[in-house]
Amino acid sequence: MDTSSASSLTPLLNRHFDAVLWDMDGTLISSIHVTERCWGQWMEHYGYPAEHYHQFHGTPARTIVETLLPAHLHDEGFHRIVDLEMNDTTGITLLPGAHQALAALPTQRRAIVTSSTRDLALRRLEVTGIAMDTLVTADDVTHGKPHPDPYLRAAHLLGVDPTRCVVFEDAPSGLAAGRAAGCVTVGLPGTHALADLTADVLLPSLEAIQVVSTEEGVVFSAAL
Repeated sequence: MDTSSASSLTPLLNRHFDAVLWDMDGTLISSIHVTERCWGQWMEHYGYPAEHYHQFHGTPARTIVETLLPAHLHDEGFHRIVDLEMNDTTGITLLPGAHQALAALPTQRRAIVTSSTRDLALRRLEVTGIAMDTLVTADDVTHGKPHPDPYLRAAHLLGVDPTRCVVFEDAPSGLAAGRAAGCVTVGLPGTHALADLTADVLLPSLEAIQVVSTEEGVVFSAAL
């Protein structure tokens, strides 16, 4: 577990938040191995080294495809990675602390905001047993992370002010999106080391905090 750059919880303490907005892959669920496996195959098919994907963690698939392939291959390339990821769920599990954190929040105070397509997000949520009423995917916005649109849409769907929301993320692009939306940001080690993340709070894992929902809002404290 990466604890070398964990930071103070102060930005989360002594405040009531309206909602918690969660990234999915690398934040709530462990899918790094399947993601890198699928994208590695995709990269090699189109003449790139498998590790070329590392620089794109947290970026919507269509954006990656359109960045790397000529226009006449965009649709083919996108459908290829969708098929690879939809058919490979081996090793996808909930990350430590995720179940407890989600269970502490009523449905109106939580949302998942992911760069995955809706079909892929629903597939991975099904595999891990997560039920989420509010889900924002790459299919739901014109501009994905690092643009603020995904988190602004999630706040809108929940009927809350984004400045009264907390975003949990494991990738620089997602944290940038949360900051741009005006949310308090929490970085977790997943696809990146904590030292490579910029956030209001840096945590070694979700097990480091306790989440409680009250009538006034969501409150955080250090785990006992």
